[in-house]
Amino acid sequence: MPAVRYELRGDAAWITLDQPERRNALSDALVGELRAHLAAANAAADVRAVVLTGAGPAFCAGADLKAGGIGAADNPFVEVLKTVWEFPKPIVGRINGHAFGGGVGLAAACDLTVAAESALFAFSEVRVGVIPAMISVLCIRKLGIQQAMWLFLTGERVSAARAVELGLIHRAVPADRLDATVEEVLDLVRLGGPNAVREAKQLVRRIPELSVDEGFRWTATKIAELFASEEAAEGMRAFVEKRPPRWAAKP
Repeated sequence: MPAVRYELRGDAAWITLDQPERRNALSDALVGELRAHLAAANAAADVRAVVLTGAGPAFCAGADLKAGGIGAADNPFVEVLKTVWEFPKPIVGRINGHAFGGGVGLAAACDLTVAAESALFAFSEVRVGVIPAMISVLCIRKLGIQQAMWLFLTGERVSAARAVELGLIHRAVPADRLDATVEEVLDLVRLGGPNAVREAKQLVRRIPELSVDEGFRWTATKIAELFASEEAAEGMRAFVEKRPPRWAAKP
Protein backbone atom coordinates (compact mmCIF):
# COMPACT_ATOMS: atom_id res chain seq x y z
CA MET A 1 0.00 0.00 0.00
CA PRO A 2 1.28 3.51 -0.80
CA ALA A 3 2.45 5.54 2.17
CA VAL A 4 1.45 8.82 0.51
CA ARG A 5 -1.52 9.62 -1.76
CA TYR A 6 -1.47 12.12 -4.64
CA GLU A 7 -4.71 13.57 -5.98
CA LEU A 8 -5.48 16.41 -8.37
CA ARG A 9 -8.41 18.62 -7.37
CA GLY A 10 -8.70 21.19 -10.13
CA ASP A 11 -5.46 23.17 -10.14
CA ALA A 12 -4.41 21.99 -6.66
CA ALA A 13 -2.39 18.84 -5.95
CA TRP A 14 -3.43 17.23 -2.66
CA ILE A 15 -0.63 15.19 -1.09
CA THR A 16 -1.79 13.07 1.85
CA LEU A 17 0.44 11.21 4.29
CA ASP A 18 -1.45 7.93 4.40
CA GLN A 19 -0.23 5.65 7.14
CA PRO A 20 -2.76 6.50 9.85
CA GLU A 21 -2.09 3.30 11.77
CA ARG A 22 1.45 4.63 12.34
CA ARG A 23 0.27 8.22 12.81
CA ASN A 24 2.03 9.05 9.54
CA ALA A 25 5.47 8.68 11.12
CA LEU A 26 8.41 9.60 8.92
CA SER A 27 9.37 6.17 7.64
CA ASP A 28 11.79 5.79 4.74
CA ALA A 29 8.89 4.79 2.49
CA LEU A 30 6.77 7.80 3.45
CA VAL A 31 9.62 10.28 3.02
CA GLY A 32 10.59 8.78 -0.34
CA GLU A 33 7.05 8.88 -1.70
CA LEU A 34 6.54 12.41 -0.39
CA ARG A 35 9.62 13.58 -2.28
CA ALA A 36 8.39 11.92 -5.47
CA HIS A 37 4.92 13.49 -5.23
CA LEU A 38 6.35 16.95 -4.55
CA ALA A 39 8.49 16.57 -7.66
CA ALA A 40 5.42 15.55 -9.68
CA ALA A 41 3.44 18.57 -8.45
CA ASN A 42 6.32 20.90 -9.28
CA ALA A 43 6.62 19.49 -12.80
CA ALA A 44 2.88 19.70 -13.54
CA ALA A 45 2.19 22.93 -15.44
CA ASP A 46 -1.50 22.87 -14.51
CA VAL A 47 -0.83 22.70 -10.74
CA ARG A 48 -0.90 26.13 -9.13
CA ALA A 49 -0.80 25.08 -5.47
CA VAL A 50 -0.21 22.07 -3.25
CA VAL A 51 -2.16 20.98 -0.18
CA LEU A 52 -0.16 18.86 2.26
CA THR A 53 -2.18 16.90 4.84
CA GLY A 54 -2.46 13.63 6.72
CA ALA A 55 -4.93 10.76 6.94
CA GLY A 56 -6.44 9.69 10.24
CA PRO A 57 -6.27 11.42 13.62
CA ALA A 58 -2.66 12.65 13.28
CA PHE A 59 -0.93 14.89 10.77
CA CYS A 60 2.52 13.47 11.45
CA ALA A 61 3.99 11.95 14.63
CA GLY A 62 7.55 12.76 13.61
CA ALA A 63 10.43 10.29 13.36
CA ASP A 64 9.65 6.61 12.99
CA LEU A 65 11.35 5.59 16.24
CA LYS A 66 10.65 1.90 15.64
CA ALA A 67 12.83 2.15 12.55
CA GLY A 68 15.65 3.80 14.47
CA GLY A 69 14.76 7.47 13.98
CA ILE A 70 15.91 9.75 11.20
CA GLY A 71 19.45 10.69 12.22
CA ALA A 72 21.90 10.70 9.32
CA ALA A 73 24.24 13.20 7.70
CA ASP A 74 22.54 12.84 4.32
CA ASN A 75 19.01 12.53 5.71
CA PRO A 76 16.33 12.43 2.98
CA PHE A 77 13.90 14.22 5.32
CA VAL A 78 16.18 17.26 5.17
CA GLU A 79 15.67 17.26 1.41
CA VAL A 80 11.90 17.14 1.95
CA LEU A 81 12.02 20.10 4.33
CA LYS A 82 14.18 22.09 1.90
CA THR A 83 11.91 21.17 -1.01
CA VAL A 84 8.78 22.33 0.80
CA TRP A 85 10.46 25.52 2.07
CA GLU A 86 11.85 26.43 -1.37
CA PHE A 87 9.01 25.01 -3.50
CA PRO A 88 8.17 27.40 -6.36
CA LYS A 89 4.41 27.02 -5.89
CA PRO A 90 2.54 27.82 -2.67
CA ILE A 91 2.05 24.90 -0.29
CA VAL A 92 -0.93 24.97 2.05
CA GLY A 93 -0.53 22.84 5.18
CA ARG A 94 -3.86 21.23 6.11
CA ILE A 95 -2.99 20.10 9.62
CA ASN A 96 -5.73 17.59 10.32
CA GLY A 97 -4.41 16.38 13.69
CA HIS A 98 -1.47 16.20 16.06
CA ALA A 99 1.99 17.21 14.79
CA PHE A 100 4.97 16.20 16.89
CA GLY A 101 8.71 16.45 16.29
CA GLY A 102 9.43 16.23 12.57
CA GLY A 103 5.72 16.67 11.92
CA VAL A 104 5.94 20.18 13.36
CA GLY A 105 8.89 20.83 11.09
CA LEU A 106 6.88 19.71 8.09
CA ALA A 107 4.02 22.02 9.08
CA ALA A 108 6.44 24.91 9.64
CA ALA A 109 7.95 24.42 6.19
CA CYS A 110 4.56 25.07 4.55
CA ASP A 111 3.75 28.57 3.34
CA LEU A 112 0.14 28.88 4.52
CA THR A 113 -1.08 26.68 7.35
CA VAL A 114 -4.55 25.86 8.65
CA ALA A 115 -5.01 23.42 11.53
CA ALA A 116 -7.94 21.73 13.20
CA GLU A 117 -8.52 23.29 16.62
CA SER A 118 -8.13 19.85 18.19
CA ALA A 119 -4.56 19.44 16.88
CA LEU A 120 -1.66 19.56 19.32
CA PHE A 121 1.92 20.56 18.51
CA ALA A 122 5.08 19.56 20.37
CA PHE A 123 8.82 19.39 19.96
CA SER A 124 8.89 16.12 21.85
CA GLU A 125 12.47 15.14 21.04
CA VAL A 126 13.95 15.94 24.46
CA ARG A 127 11.47 13.52 26.01
CA VAL A 128 13.25 10.65 24.25
CA GLY A 129 16.77 11.98 24.74
CA VAL A 130 17.42 13.80 21.46
CA ILE A 131 16.87 17.31 20.03
CA PRO A 132 14.76 18.87 17.24
CA ALA A 133 17.91 19.21 15.17
CA MET A 134 17.15 19.60 11.45
CA ILE A 135 13.67 21.05 11.91
CA SER A 136 15.09 23.81 14.12
CA VAL A 137 16.55 25.43 10.99
CA LEU A 138 13.02 26.29 9.86
CA CYS A 139 11.11 26.33 13.14
CA ILE A 140 13.32 28.94 14.82
CA ARG A 141 12.66 31.17 11.81
CA LYS A 142 8.93 30.87 12.53
CA LEU A 143 9.05 30.99 16.34
CA GLY A 144 12.01 33.23 17.15
CA ILE A 145 14.62 32.38 19.78
CA GLN A 146 12.50 33.13 22.85
CA GLN A 147 9.60 30.83 22.04
CA ALA A 148 11.81 28.14 20.49
CA MET A 149 13.86 27.97 23.69
CA TRP A 150 10.76 27.24 25.75
CA LEU A 151 9.27 24.69 23.38
CA PHE A 152 12.52 22.87 22.57
CA LEU A 153 13.60 22.54 26.22
CA THR A 154 10.25 21.59 27.72
CA GLY A 155 8.69 19.47 24.97
CA GLU A 156 5.39 21.03 26.07
CA ARG A 157 2.32 20.27 23.96
CA VAL A 158 0.51 23.38 22.74
CA SER A 159 -2.91 23.77 21.19
CA ALA A 160 -3.54 24.89 17.63
CA ALA A 161 -4.78 28.23 18.95
CA ARG A 162 -1.53 28.71 20.87
CA ALA A 163 0.47 27.66 17.81
CA VAL A 164 -1.22 30.53 15.93
CA GLU A 165 -0.21 32.96 18.68
CA LEU A 166 3.38 31.70 18.48
CA GLY A 167 3.52 32.22 14.71
CA LEU A 168 3.96 28.52 13.97
CA ILE A 169 0.73 28.25 11.94
CA HIS A 170 -1.69 30.80 10.50
CA ARG A 171 -5.20 29.70 11.44
CA ALA A 172 -6.97 27.23 13.73
CA VAL A 173 -10.54 26.25 12.87
CA PRO A 174 -13.08 23.63 13.97
CA ALA A 175 -12.36 20.27 12.39
CA ASP A 176 -15.59 20.36 10.40
CA ARG A 177 -14.48 23.67 8.85
CA LEU A 178 -10.99 22.52 7.88
CA ASP A 179 -11.66 21.61 4.25
CA ALA A 180 -13.80 24.69 3.62
CA THR A 181 -11.10 26.92 5.09
CA VAL A 182 -8.39 25.29 2.98
CA GLU A 183 -10.52 25.94 -0.12
CA GLU A 184 -10.93 29.56 0.95
CA VAL A 185 -7.16 29.89 1.24
CA LEU A 186 -6.69 28.33 -2.20
CA ASP A 187 -9.26 30.73 -3.65
CA LEU A 188 -7.33 33.68 -2.19
CA VAL A 189 -4.11 32.39 -3.74
CA ARG A 190 -5.86 31.99 -7.11
CA LEU A 191 -6.63 35.73 -7.15
CA GLY A 192 -2.93 36.48 -7.51
CA GLY A 193 -0.97 36.03 -10.70
CA PRO A 194 0.71 32.59 -10.65
CA ASN A 195 4.16 34.05 -11.26
CA ALA A 196 3.59 36.89 -8.79
CA VAL A 197 2.58 34.39 -6.09
CA ARG A 198 5.72 32.37 -6.70
CA GLU A 199 7.87 35.50 -6.58
CA ALA A 200 6.12 36.73 -3.41
CA LYS A 201 7.01 33.46 -1.70
CA GLN A 202 10.65 33.86 -2.71
CA LEU A 203 10.57 37.47 -1.49
CA VAL A 204 9.57 36.37 2.00
CA ARG A 205 12.15 33.60 2.04
CA ARG A 206 15.06 35.64 0.68
CA ILE A 207 14.82 39.14 2.18
CA PRO A 208 15.61 38.13 5.80
CA GLU A 209 18.88 36.61 4.57
CA LEU A 210 20.07 39.82 2.85
CA SER A 211 21.55 43.01 4.24
CA VAL A 212 19.48 46.18 3.84
CA ASP A 213 21.53 47.35 0.84
CA GLU A 214 21.43 43.91 -0.78
CA GLY A 215 17.69 43.75 -0.20
CA PHE A 216 17.05 47.07 -1.92
CA ARG A 217 19.24 46.14 -4.88
CA TRP A 218 17.62 42.73 -5.33
CA THR A 219 14.05 44.01 -4.97
CA ALA A 220 14.64 46.92 -7.37
CA THR A 221 15.81 44.48 -10.03
CA LYS A 222 12.97 42.07 -9.30
CA ILE A 223 10.15 44.65 -9.44
CA ALA A 224 11.48 46.03 -12.75
CA GLU A 225 11.47 42.49 -14.13
CA LEU A 226 7.91 41.84 -12.96
CA PHE A 227 6.52 45.18 -14.18
CA ALA A 228 7.80 44.25 -17.64
CA SER A 229 6.04 40.85 -17.62
CA GLU A 230 2.93 39.91 -19.58
CA GLU A 231 1.30 38.81 -16.34
CA ALA A 232 1.62 42.32 -14.90
CA ALA A 233 0.36 43.85 -18.14
CA GLU A 234 -2.73 41.62 -17.99
CA GLY A 235 -3.28 42.45 -14.33
CA MET A 236 -3.14 46.18 -14.99
CA ARG A 237 -5.41 45.91 -18.04
CA ALA A 238 -7.91 43.99 -15.96
CA PHE A 239 -7.77 46.63 -13.22
CA VAL A 240 -8.44 49.46 -15.67
CA GLU A 241 -11.19 47.49 -17.41
CA LYS A 242 -12.74 46.50 -14.06
CA ARG A 243 -12.71 42.77 -14.77
CA PRO A 244 -10.93 39.77 -13.24
CA PRO A 245 -7.54 39.01 -14.76
CA ARG A 246 -7.39 35.83 -16.84
CA TRP A 247 -5.85 33.75 -14.08
CA ALA A 248 -8.65 34.65 -11.61
CA ALA A 249 -11.63 34.29 -13.95
CA LYS A 250 -14.13 31.64 -12.91
CA PRO A 251 -14.30 28.68 -15.33
